[in-house]
Amino acid sequence: MNSSGFHLDFERPIIELEKKIAELGSQAESDGLDPDQEVQQLQSRAEKLREEIYSNLNAWQRVQISRHPDRPYALDYVERMLSDFTELHGDRFFGDDGAIIGGPARLDGESLMLIGIQSGRNLAERQKRNFGMPHPEGYRKARRLMAMAAKFKMPVLTMVDTSGAYPGVQAEERGQAEAIARNLYEMSHLPVPIVVAIIGQAFSGGAIGITVGDRILM
Repeated sequence: MNSSGFHLDFERPIIELEKKIAELGSQAESDGLDPDQEVQQLQSRAEKLREEIYSNLNAWQRVQISRHPDRPYALDYVERMLSDFTELHGDRFFGDDGAIIGGPARLDGESLMLIGIQSGRNLAERQKRNFGMPHPEGYRKARRLMAMAAKFKMPVLTMVDTSGAYPGVQAEERGQAEAIARNLYEMSHLPVPIVVAIIGQAFSGGAIGITVGDRILM
């Protein structure tokens, strides 16, 4: 079941079935019964129902999934996919941007440079990550890490999930448009492979700033 208790309208049949499974397990435990067979049947039904629903989503439902508050964020993928991740900070010009995370890591023993847009699950985390809306220094940090990847001949993996670059006056004063445009140029000339994974929302220049790649996954 979703950790926050939030669910979309078309997910309701799955949620109701999962609640029934949980209630059955709790009741059987209190009564000292063994409900394994019935629980397994319900779990099988839930899995089949989940597959049917998610394989027949319309366009708007897919957009809703990309914005789901319980969707995995970049660091969730890092934790489950990569090893030896070392987060690097700062653009060596203005400061650090919590909305963009990055650093070297390993995937199945192979070195790569990870760059991702990160949000948060509660208000404190979201404020720290600027609600997943990068500042110019975030894009410049990403460019610095890409240059490092080129120097050490490491492929680049970017994970994109943003509603857009931060539109505030301070970001414009620090060269938001220039930072994004420079990234587009540098990524199109980078001498190492770039794989881009769209893991959530991907809107406007906020996404494009780290989305030029040899392979785009969605």
